[in-house]
Amino acid sequence: MDTAQIINADSLDNLAPCKLSTRKVDFFYGRNQALFDVSLDFPANRVTALIGPSGCGKSTFLRCLNRMNDLVPGARVEGSILLDGDDINAPGTDVVALRRRVGMVFQKPNPFPKSIFENVAYGLRVNGMSRASAIADKVEETLRRAAIFDEVKDRLHVSALALSGGQQQRVCIARALAVDPEILLMDEPASALDPIATQKIEESIHELKSHVTIIIVTHNMQQAARVSDRTAFFYMGRLIEHDDTEIIFTRPALKQTEDYITGRFG
Repeated sequence: MDTAQIINADSLDNLAPCKLSTRKVDFFYGRNQALFDVSLDFPANRVTALIGPSGCGKSTFLRCLNRMNDLVPGARVEGSILLDGDDINAPGTDVVALRRRVGMVFQKPNPFPKSIFENVAYGLRVNGMSRASAIADKVEETLRRAAIFDEVKDRLHVSALALSGGQQQRVCIARALAVDPEILLMDEPASALDPIATQKIEESIHELKSHVTIIIVTHNMQQAARVSDRTAFFYMGRLIEHDDTEIIFTRPALKQTEDYITGRFG
């Protein structure tokens, strides 16, 4: 696919300021190039879904957005990734501060081997909050935002590892939200969960976007259609088409996008 064929529409982008943008991003694992010339805007307080077949670069791209790929030996990014207009890869960037602003929830729930309360309180303490009552209030507030508080309010001091997979994932969402990120990256957050737990995660996403910009990688086309305002289709490391989700799923501009959406490949 020639990058000149990439389709870009701006109807929702015009309704919200751009929170994060990428310009001509290329990414390499050593000598192997995984992303090619990806330019994409993420409007504030919207949910953007990244879709495409396995190995197309979605998760690699997502991890570029808070420099998680820095942890991979030989990884290299070229191009610009702008958060409120500032390049996150500029020399001198405080990566710890960046990851406070751009939090992440992973595919597999990964709570700390601590109590539910301490999972959420950990980041607060690391960031200097020390007053017990303030921590307790913030833990409750954050668990409510992640739609888990009512289920765990009587066992906050039980190990988070004792929870179901869906509950663990919502505790992980709460943990990421506790430090008030501006953007939340979600890498297939419901792929290992049952339908009921998946529904709760999706309900959380709907509630959260009034406070935070969300970018979610998903293989589930129905999920992308349900939760996102914008959808970006990736194939073989390239951004093929992006638009309002309703347009992508009902009248995409490119046959390649239509073929993927309708299950003809992928």
